[in-house]
Amino acid sequence: MTEKKRSRPAYHQSYEVIRDWILNGVLSAGTKIVEEKIAAELGVSRTPVRESIRKLENEGLIVNKRVVKPSEKDLRNLFQVRILLEGYSARCAASFLGEDELHSLYECVEIARKGTRDEIMNVNERFHEIIVTASNNPVMIDIIDRMQSIIYLFRKTAVFSNRPHLIDEHEQIYQAIKAGDGEKAEILMKNHLQADLDFCLHLM
Repeated sequence: MTEKKRSRPAYHQSYEVIRDWILNGVLSAGTKIVEEKIAAELGVSRTPVRESIRKLENEGLIVNKRVVKPSEKDLRNLFQVRILLEGYSARCAASFLGEDELHSLYECVEIARKGTRDEIMNVNERFHEIIVTASNNPVMIDIIDRMQSIIYLFRKTAVFSNRPHLIDEHEQIYQAIKAGDGEKAEILMKNHLQADLDFCLHLM
């Protein structure tokens, strides 16, 4: 087996563990990332850890070897992109989503109303994923995909801090998409994400 094939599992494992540590707060915002320490804890060499850190830097979770601590400006910049792209995606969803996807959106809303926090997190992510995919624009989908990790942090903040009306807004977006009203769906999605931003800024 080549060195490359041997190192791939270690790289993927390291990436997933470090990412989970960040997303679950084990490595809090501002924590310095030390390759040697993490490699020792994971029982791997520094190479897969270094590759993992590089990927996490590309995703925005690590900046200058520290766990990201977004500033107000960073937060506004991120949400400006999300508002534009996901607003457009919601408009597309009103035209292109089929019955199966519409049913999945409805399930996301229903589960969120009575689910556990983890279930709410999962269906929150799924709800937005279905709508973004409806854009049928691979460039747009890729941009959002690369932002997913840091978006997750903000969704977690909203869910765990019980952001008011979040699930009601999802239902309103679903109803507009189901009715084929692209203009309304886009406006509702933009307002929904703006409310997310305002809530996160308030907590900061």
